[in-house]
Amino acid sequence: MIRPYRTWWIAALCAASAVLILDRMFPLPAPGRDSPYAVVVVARDGTPLRAFPDKDHVWRHPVALNEVSPLYLEALTAYEDRAFWWHPGVNPFALVRAGWQWLVHGKVVSGGSTITMQVARIIDPTPRTVHGKLRQILRALQLELHHSKADILTLYVNYAPMGGVLEGVEAASRAYLGKPSNRLTHAEAALLTVLPQMPSLLRPDRFPQRAQVARDKVLRRMQGRWSAPAVADALSEPVYAQSLREPMLAPLLAQRLKRSERRQNRIGTTIDVQAQSTVEALLIDRARMLPPRVSLAAMVMDNATAEVLAYAGSADFTDRDRFSHVDMVRAARSPGSTLKPFLYAFALDEGLIHSESLLSDTPQSFSGYQPGNFQQAFNGPVSVSEALVKSLNVPAVEVLDQLGSARFVAMLRRGGLKLDFPRGAEPSLSVILGGAAARLDDMVGAYAAFARKGMAVTPRFIPSASRQEQRMMSEGAAFIVRDILETGGPLGRAVEGQGAYQGIAWKTGTSFGFRDAWAVGVSSRYSVGVWVGRPDGTPNPGFFGANVAAPLLVDIFNAFPDGRSLNPEPVPAGVSQEKICWPLGMRVAEGDAHLCPVQRTAWIFGGTTPPTFADRVRNGGPVLAYYVDRRSGLRVMPDCATAGFDRRETARWPSSLEPWLEPALRKRVLPPPWAPECAGAYRPDGGIKIVGLSDGEIIRRAPGKANPRANLEIRGSRAELMWMLNGHLIGRQRGTEVQTVEFPTAGRYDITAFDDFGQFDRISVSVMAGN
Repeated sequence: MIRPYRTWWIAALCAASAVLILDRMFPLPAPGRDSPYAVVVVARDGTPLRAFPDKDHVWRHPVALNEVSPLYLEALTAYEDRAFWWHPGVNPFALVRAGWQWLVHGKVVSGGSTITMQVARIIDPTPRTVHGKLRQILRALQLELHHSKADILTLYVNYAPMGGVLEGVEAASRAYLGKPSNRLTHAEAALLTVLPQMPSLLRPDRFPQRAQVARDKVLRRMQGRWSAPAVADALSEPVYAQSLREPMLAPLLAQRLKRSERRQNRIGTTIDVQAQSTVEALLIDRARMLPPRVSLAAMVMDNATAEVLAYAGSADFTDRDRFSHVDMVRAARSPGSTLKPFLYAFALDEGLIHSESLLSDTPQSFSGYQPGNFQQAFNGPVSVSEALVKSLNVPAVEVLDQLGSARFVAMLRRGGLKLDFPRGAEPSLSVILGGAAARLDDMVGAYAAFARKGMAVTPRFIPSASRQEQRMMSEGAAFIVRDILETGGPLGRAVEGQGAYQGIAWKTGTSFGFRDAWAVGVSSRYSVGVWVGRPDGTPNPGFFGANVAAPLLVDIFNAFPDGRSLNPEPVPAGVSQEKICWPLGMRVAEGDAHLCPVQRTAWIFGGTTPPTFADRVRNGGPVLAYYVDRRSGLRVMPDCATAGFDRRETARWPSSLEPWLEPALRKRVLPPPWAPECAGAYRPDGGIKIVGLSDGEIIRRAPGKANPRANLEIRGSRAELMWMLNGHLIGRQRGTEVQTVEFPTAGRYDITAFDDFGQFDRISVSVMAGN
């Protein structure tokens, strides 16, 4: 015979087994399985930047309980389910009361649903029938079996219907009230508490009077829990809600992060709302002055943290005519001249130059590559500082030729700036003028090196991203290049002072064909990059970095209270100012005065003063020895001198620069004219002269005929001469021999001939297409 207590144990065991079996047979639907959270991307303060709805176009902003106002949680549990914290998922007293009201009134007066039951209906929708209510009760018990009270309340807070396409208290608070749910007032907490009861009929943006009546019912219920003055103030507050609109700040960054940060419903970013709004407003304002289909992009990064504060991938996300959906922050485009600061910094680190090294801005050929300047003019002798400030192309190519194209690209990559080349292409000298592609976000991270003692960074878009920094250049090189970009270097500071843009060091760039206009710059606090152009690559004649990108860059820096660096940066160890000489490049104190015709104040790094680059055309040492007649002072050679003579020395200028020297300087630094007694062998008529074409002559090309040619000779020298065409060495001939010059295309041709004694002649001719 089975004893009674054993019967109860067996019955309990069977019941428990049945519950477990049913629980396994009918598992709880995973919360959000069929309708997952919308992805919301938020700023650093939690403000939504952009929300991506689910497949049903429902917006949900996931939020934890500790991120919701306690007033809302208190009102929710007091009004909706007073026994929430102790019942097992179902409140039998509430169910009995609801059933009795139904029998008495013949209709449903109160549903008797607990918060747990409402969550059960959210995750497993059931019809409003007796069978549906029974299923809802069973699901509620199942929920309590698997989840804590806090978990259940969290599900309600995130999934409760709030009217229209909104679900969850955070989405409703942001959409209706324009604030996060942790800042709700008493009146607002009561409003959002009652809203799920009839979300379509109580929407505060459409039915404010109806919503206020329902809200006041909650407030009166809270009397005794909230202070009387707080309830009175809340009751006097009118219901107001803004119209529903999708948040749309930094939309392209949000889209970028949605793709990269998968399996996250809430993506936090480093974006500062005020900074983002300011930058977007500046871009929209500037876009109004630009032709159709021209877009803009800009990015602002904090140098100390590498956090991106503002990210605008297009001019106006609502303007599809301007390719609003194309993110130009991450598009690979030709950077034009924006790589030049890195080139000069690397050359400083390699001991190739100092800030005032002599460079040649003249027509030159580098193994067949003949760069020209944007202004289609040349400046002759220039310093590194002048070449960088004026963004001269030929001097940059001259320095890159010394450093090496492949090495330059590798050094950029080492610092985190990877260039994209066309398929099968290798680094060449054209890379410094935009012959490769770069991305704006990478460029901003690399430019930060000039403000971070040579350390480039990888921009951080989310707070959890690890900080990555790479040594791009030395601290000394970063300081010198930044000083040049900001003030023009020692000479620029002495002549012009700090200038109108004190505290900002930037560089512009324009790609071939006016397709891309860039401006990238730094202050002590921020690094900023700007791009202007058409995303489809169509040229914009007349658009270049200095006139369309740089003004926007300056406006962005000025928009930040601490955007400029008003205090000068301290000079790092190893950097000093020294007087140097042209043309040799050495310190003034290290050479003889007669070998130092021009003095410059330069930034010296590492205590070294690199010499001027060796002459690319003419052989020989940096110092020229010659002889002069003691009586006349004219130049002679020992074998033709008829009287006493003295030996003299002068510093040799690069041969490509001699024709560009100022007349007074040329007279001072070049050897004097030849004496008559030596004229027969070296200079019979007092100088050399190109014959066969006249300076300024126009040559016409006949259609269908061979390229025009000219046979040129030299009068005045029998020594070996070098012939250059547009800076390219085309031949070495003795003065008595003929040099043939061919003109393959229409245009201007500069022809120069010179010998080892400093004699030269130069003419320019124009070739025009014939009719």
